[in-house]
Amino acid sequence: MAEQLSAILRVSYVSMSNPLTRRSFIHFGTALCVGTVALGQEKMPATKPARKPPMEYELVKAFVGAAHGDLDKTRTLLDEHPRLLNATMDHSNGDFEAAIGGAGHMGRRDIAQFLIDRGARFDIFVAAMMGKIEIVKAMIEAFPQAKDSLGPHGIDLMTHAEKGKADNVIEYLKSL
Repeated sequence: MAEQLSAILRVSYVSMSNPLTRRSFIHFGTALCVGTVALGQEKMPATKPARKPPMEYELVKAFVGAAHGDLDKTRTLLDEHPRLLNATMDHSNGDFEAAIGGAGHMGRRDIAQFLIDRGARFDIFVAAMMGKIEIVKAMIEAFPQAKDSLGPHGIDLMTHAEKGKADNVIEYLKSL
């Protein structure tokens, strides 16, 4: 290892003290690459670290269920298991739901805001429920078919806006 580093430094010194030619550039680049690879091998593990096991189904189910209406339970579960934040339930047939999606179609702004504050990913359905007209408009203007898309359990944008009593979004969606 010391020999390789020494070679890199020698080539570097020679290259800096003489005019840069094609040959010296190639030598320096080769020595640098070889040295970098050799140096990096000591620090890199031989195998990739093991993936964490999937989260327990019952735990994810409890968290997503709590986010439909119980802020305290949602907070407690997330404090105990931070990886739950963006975990999703597979209800089958392409129906996936995260905790924030449950809060969204139940009109629970408090729970949705809590999850967003913790860094949860949110979508147009949650934005509609929360009355975030600028987000809803921007998404529909950029992607007009988004007005017809469906969220968890096949629930549409209008229903999300109605659950959140987001009159500004309701009026906008009616105008489309």
